[in-house]
Amino acid sequence: MATRAYRSGMETAAVALRPMRTQDLDAVMAIERRAYPFPWTRGIFDDCLRAGYPAWVLLGGDGLVGYGVLSIAAGEAHVLNVCVDPGMQSRGLGRKLFRALIDDATRLGAARVFLEVRPSNPAAIALYHDEGFNEIGRRPRYYPAHDGREDAIVMARELAFG
Repeated sequence: MATRAYRSGMETAAVALRPMRTQDLDAVMAIERRAYPFPWTRGIFDDCLRAGYPAWVLLGGDGLVGYGVLSIAAGEAHVLNVCVDPGMQSRGLGRKLFRALIDDATRLGAARVFLEVRPSNPAAIALYHDEGFNEIGRRPRYYPAHDGREDAIVMARELAFG
């Protein structure tokens, strides 16, 4: 996969996407820990890379600023993780990552894409709605939370084929 270059509408500096590599995991983990109170482990990312899941990193002027991971099987894709460094959020970068994952799902023949999102993450929910996803259900007590567990909103989108 080639590097994809983009210009963010809210940033003057160019950003680029490229496939995630094992060498990126220190930077990925640093962002993951800053962004989430219950972060993925390095082993989860390593397992995703070993399994060959499509995974991208977003590079900006200061290095790695975000990442995304997707799984694809049996004609369906599942967005597993999309994250932008908290200091770089609200600049359209998460949308770029998300669209790269959806592009991969389409290119690799998925008919639909699923994801889970915390109800306490309205910015992500708004992004997913804006990108054509709809709520199709809930997973009770799916996410760890400081006061126990939090449900997940399950969302999906059908993909169009050209």
